[in-house]
Amino acid sequence: MHFFSDNATPVSPPVMAAIIAADRADHGYDGDGWSARLDGAFSNLFETQVSAMWIGSGTAANSIALACLCPPYGGVICHEEAHIVADECGAPGFFTHGASLMALPGNGAKLTPDAVAARLKTIRPDVHQQPASAISITNATEYGLVYAPQEVAALGEIAKAHAMGFHMDGARFANAVVHLGCAPADVTWRAGVDILSFGCVKNGGMIGEALVFFGEAGEARAAQAARWRKRSGHLFSKGRYCAAQILALLEDELWLANAGAANAAAQALALAASDRLLHPVQANELFLRLTSAEAARLRAQGFDFHDWGEGAVRIVTNWSQDAQSVAPLARALVALGDPA
Repeated sequence: MHFFSDNATPVSPPVMAAIIAADRADHGYDGDGWSARLDGAFSNLFETQVSAMWIGSGTAANSIALACLCPPYGGVICHEEAHIVADECGAPGFFTHGASLMALPGNGAKLTPDAVAARLKTIRPDVHQQPASAISITNATEYGLVYAPQEVAALGEIAKAHAMGFHMDGARFANAVVHLGCAPADVTWRAGVDILSFGCVKNGGMIGEALVFFGEAGEARAAQAARWRKRSGHLFSKGRYCAAQILALLEDELWLANAGAANAAAQALALAASDRLLHPVQANELFLRLTSAEAARLRAQGFDFHDWGEGAVRIVTNWSQDAQSVAPLARALVALGDPA
C-alpha cells in the first residue's frame, strides 16, 4: 500500500502499449510521426491552436518555460512552497541564467491577487531592482488545492496589466481539471496562461512531460524552448517514446480517467481521516495530523507515506488506486481514533 508519491506508480497499461507500438524505426529526436502529432492533439484538447513538445522531466519543463518568459535580470513571482522554489535545486535560476524567484506566502501554497499586487508595488521601475517578468502558479498546488478558472484569470489579468508572462506548473493538472469539471481551456489560456507544464508521469506515464504554448507568441516561444531543450541535454534521440506516452494519455480521455481514480481514492481517505485533515482535499494529496506513534503504527501495517514536518504526514493517491483499493488505509485511519 504505497502512498509516498505518485511518481513511484506503475505505468498505465495503455501507455505501456503505446510505447511498445512505437518500438519501430522512425526519424530520430523529435522528427518522428508521434512527436509531429502533439500540436494537433493538444490543439484539440485546448480548443485553440497551440504548439506542444515533450520534455524529459517536470523540472526541465518548468525551468525551460520560465526561461522563455523571464530574462536573466528579471524575477518570477511564485509561492514560497512552489516546486520551483523548494524542490528543483535552483534549476529555474540555472536555465534563466540568473532570474530570481520572488517567493510569497499564502494558504495552501496558493498565490492571491492581493499578495501579487502588493509585491509588485514594492518594485521600483529603475535599473537598480529586478523587474517582475513572470508569474508561476501550480495547479493543483503543493498542498493539493485547486485554482478555479476565476482565480487563475484574476492572476492572469495582473500578468497582462504588467506585461508579465504567466506559467502554470501542471504536474497534477489532470487532477485539478477533474476536480473542477471544467474545460482545460477555461483554466489555462482563457484565463491568461501563456505556458503550461502538462504533467504525465504522475498520471500513468513512464518518462516525459509536455510543454504547451498558447497565444500569438506560442510558436516563437516553442521554437525558443526547443533550443533550450537541446542545449540542456533533454532532446532524446528516440523522442517518439515520450510522444507516444503523451498521445496515449490524451486518447479517449485516459488522462482524465486516471486522475479521476486518484481523486476518488483521495476522497475516500479524506472521509476516513476527517478531523485530521490539515487542508481540504481537492486533488490526490492529503495532509494529516499524525503523531510519530500513530505514523509508526500505520507503517507497521505496511502503509508508506511522507513525513511532513513535526506531527504531520502527506499521503498521495494515484491512478492505479480507487476508493475500494485504499479501503485498508481508510479503516486503519478510522481505527486510530480522534486526533490528540
